[in-house]
Amino acid sequence: MSSLPGLLGEIADIAGPTVALEIARSHGGTRVDIPAKAEPGHWLTDIVGLDMADRICQGLAIVDGDGRLKGVRHEVLPLGPASLLKSARRRASEALAEGRSVRDAARISGLHERTIWRMKSEGDDGQGDLF
Repeated sequence: MSSLPGLLGEIADIAGPTVALEIARSHGGTRVDIPAKAEPGHWLTDIVGLDMADRICQGLAIVDGDGRLKGVRHEVLPLGPASLLKSARRRASEALAEGRSVRDAARISGLHERTIWRMKSEGDDGQGDLF
């Protein structure tokens, strides 16, 4: 059983955590529809390929009261650890560790220069606070 939240955890149980995190990076925090059977051109198929998408679709599909196979509809896909601010702070921290300037780190991460200066002065490693 995955430690990822909600639908993301179900996807991780079917396809593994690496695939689930890839999906979260792409569509986390948004409402998604996942058909009962994978379709070419669907966003999920574009991300993980037709075979993996079909495994996920079939694993999440349910049979309704009339015996029809139904997919997931209008479900919010959790962000998981791919939240925007955490990712941005991590990118900024990596840029600083590579010796990039504050200005470059701000451009790379999408954060304000003042945030980068604050990170530097506080010794923020991009991991966030434990408590």
